[in-house]
Amino acid sequence: MGASSDVPALRRGLAVLRLLAGKAGPVAAAAVARELGLPRSTVYHLLAELVDAGFVTHLPEDRRYALGLGAFELGSAYLRHDPLERLARPVLSRLIERTGHTAHLGVLHGREALYLLREQPPHPHTVVTDVGVRLPAHLPASGRAMLAHLPPAQVRALFPTRDAFVDRTGRGPVHLPALRGLLTAERRRGWAVEDGYVTPGFASVAAVVLDHTEHPVAAISTTFRHHCESECGQLWPELAEPTLAAAAELTTRISGRRS
Repeated sequence: MGASSDVPALRRGLAVLRLLAGKAGPVAAAAVARELGLPRSTVYHLLAELVDAGFVTHLPEDRRYALGLGAFELGSAYLRHDPLERLARPVLSRLIERTGHTAHLGVLHGREALYLLREQPPHPHTVVTDVGVRLPAHLPASGRAMLAHLPPAQVRALFPTRDAFVDRTGRGPVHLPALRGLLTAERRRGWAVEDGYVTPGFASVAAVVLDHTEHPVAAISTTFRHHCESECGQLWPELAEPTLAAAAELTTRISGRRS
């Protein structure tokens, strides 16, 4: 990598890896060239170099290419380093300084929201969502912030019947049409809201964190004390604004893009 001319080649090689990573199966070199808008000769050269380095596997019988063991090893190393939590911790710390309320980082795990990180103000209220806790994703604001950015077919697959809709407090969506309505409104608004769906007397707002393909990889939420006899329809934009800013910052930190 001594010459500046190596940089475009590196970028093209990374583009090939990203394209292969986004496909459900192996891809022909001609398809790679067509989708990336590159000459076939260039693509064959890039693929040969990536094969030699172990990042791509050539399937000669199929005349196609797929990700290799080197790509898997990089992904495994990424996960071992807990990068999402490390990148999110200072973001959440700044968020609680702005709001004075507990902040969480959550990810989707099937149809559950899994909490990876929690940052609290000096005198926090006790909440159920500790690190490692899993909750039905349709109930917490963080879960729905992520669900709202999934394809409708994937949401339907996660919640195929009424039995998939766990009820904790008597609030929240209890079937797919109700969930779809919430997700449509929340995606349009830009943030999700939860009022006593998880724990009576607590509410939260959440915003999604996206990767470079605009796929939801996490959500940041702000949780606070709130009590009303029946769901009162508040949206808390004054708390949503700093939560959205935190999610946008984390999206940038992981080289993603906000939708």
